[in-house]
Amino acid sequence: MANCPRLLIHLLLCGALAAASQTFAASDDLVVCTEASPEGFDIVQYTAATTADASAETLFERLLAFAPGTTQLIPGLAERWEASVDGLNYTFHLRHGVKFHSTTWFTPSRDFNADDVLWSFQRQLDPQHPWHAQSLRGFPYAEAMGMAALIERIERLDDYRVRFVLKHPEAPFLADLAMGFASIYSAEYADQLLKAGTPERLNSQPIGTGPFVFERYAKDAQVRYRGNPQYWQGAPALQRLIFAITADPNVRQQKLKADDCQIALYPRPVDIPALKADTALQVLELDSLLTAYIGINTRHPPLDDVRVRQALNLAFDRAAYLRAQYGEGGASLAVAPYPATLLGYNEQLSPWPYDPPRARRLLREAGHQDGFKLSIWTRPGGGPTNPNPGIGAQMLQADLAAIGIQADIRVFEWGELIKRAKNGEHDLVFMGWAGDNGDPDNFLTPNLSCAAAESGENQAGWCDAQFDALISQARQVQAPAQRAELYRQALAIFHEQAPWIALAHPKQFSALRREVKGFVLSPMGSNNFARVTRQ
Repeated sequence: MANCPRLLIHLLLCGALAAASQTFAASDDLVVCTEASPEGFDIVQYTAATTADASAETLFERLLAFAPGTTQLIPGLAERWEASVDGLNYTFHLRHGVKFHSTTWFTPSRDFNADDVLWSFQRQLDPQHPWHAQSLRGFPYAEAMGMAALIERIERLDDYRVRFVLKHPEAPFLADLAMGFASIYSAEYADQLLKAGTPERLNSQPIGTGPFVFERYAKDAQVRYRGNPQYWQGAPALQRLIFAITADPNVRQQKLKADDCQIALYPRPVDIPALKADTALQVLELDSLLTAYIGINTRHPPLDDVRVRQALNLAFDRAAYLRAQYGEGGASLAVAPYPATLLGYNEQLSPWPYDPPRARRLLREAGHQDGFKLSIWTRPGGGPTNPNPGIGAQMLQADLAAIGIQADIRVFEWGELIKRAKNGEHDLVFMGWAGDNGDPDNFLTPNLSCAAAESGENQAGWCDAQFDALISQARQVQAPAQRAELYRQALAIFHEQAPWIALAHPKQFSALRREVKGFVLSPMGSNNFARVTRQ
């Protein structure tokens, strides 16, 4: 993708989107211009927000859910639940009459029940489960969050009751169950695929209980869905839903104005004033749980030296970066892995200043007075945590050159970037994180724990025993004040050790046609279209 002429890319994208708009122009159809392709549709294998939108938010559901636009837990496939006083037992009462999708490749013979819950979790937790080894990517969330070490067993009490028995209390456990990795699959469909010798189709022909039914995916072009007429919350108003994959934010904006798509996700903050001035459009914005950062691969010398990592933080003019990327008021400067609105934020920490002379002194102390070479990895196009990847990478490259570090910029398609960064091939990589459940643990454990370093989801490959012990203890403490103090201590270690260049907490924006109603931004950065209409 990086070697293709930009004009050719635009022409191809425009042609694909024009075709989409001609085919799906009815008022009960919706075309959404998204910024990247999904990695697949078996959501438990992936962590990218674009993959979650294409699977967890359309096709699958969890036992619990979040009320639209909030982090408030509400019933999902479980209509109610109880927890024991000691926090070790959670009993869930499942909904009756929930249908799995019927497609040309699968017709369910029964409704959703406890067997599906057990299959969906045991597949990830039990190495002996027949589906455990079928995952090409492992189970990044379950592994990074230590779910196998947390859940002692899951008991099937009857067709519509299951009990999770934990080895120790876990404060964010219920919120975790509303995350995409906890999606419920059809055990019957999985059995059918395994017997047919085609387990890979779970990732390409998904079956869930959600508001939309998967139809087909044209790689790097579009994903098509139809409304689920048997959806337990009532059939969605939309008959058709299309994700038109449009990496360039300029093209997304053009297609929105031409009504070739009715929602354009993640417009650049600098384009918001012009979009607001267009009377045919509306712009939604929200202070979301987003963090933009540069992961520093501590497995690659000399980046394993804390003085070098601190020098990188001091060398980058992040105030200039924020102005270039997000404009006025589009983001706040990041100091920690999560925003100040979450529990345990350490107000005593200050941003690393822009101080090239101090950065050069640190490099000399570390024995690199002549500098060294490294690579900067980024993506094409742009999204909410990296609106203009090319400019951002060039700004970092120039600032590093000023302290004697020669940096080579490498551009990878989003899915390839994630895969190769998980393998630890990068030096520096521009990344972002959208909080999944409103709990600080969701920013720390999946991204910075030792378990996440082992699985590859920790882009820094950073494993600090003291930090890891603090966040592990915080997960097991119920008292908010005690948890907060543990997180403050952990954030102080993160800041001093500098495994990231923390960049920004961006606002979230989406631009819509005026006739689109019912679309609500989520603070977790996810996009759900179950209750969207076009009037």
